[in-house]
Amino acid sequence: MTRNKLYSLLLIACLAGFIYLFYSIQKEQQETVGVCIIKNVTGYACPSCGTTRAVLLLFEGKITDSLLLNPFGILVAIIMTVFPLWVLTDIVLKKETFFKAYKKAESMIRKPWFAIVLILLVLLNWIWNLYKNL
Repeated sequence: MTRNKLYSLLLIACLAGFIYLFYSIQKEQQETVGVCIIKNVTGYACPSCGTTRAVLLLFEGKITDSLLLNPFGILVAIIMTVFPLWVLTDIVLKKETFFKAYKKAESMIRKPWFAIVLILLVLLNWIWNLYKNL
């Protein structure tokens, strides 16, 4: 993937995420249909169920509640805050620090032992979501 394509996709994804968060805040008081296909089809939560609510709790300053709901919320909030700023800084300064970090992270994730650890963390989070009956 090229630098420009990565940066464009990341900025579009973060923008879509912010729009969805804004929409969620506006609709917070109303009952809405969940967007999780897995939960809608099976009735069981997926590993990422509750992430939006966890991010919203984090923005309200309820860090413990956010972590207990879904730890992925903290990760998503960090990504949605830091990555766009990092990418925009790279664009303005005409650098490739984010692209190089992305390539390094991608090569790290391709190592079997590292991938297994990440998969186990996702599975543990899924079990946690099922245990809480999200």
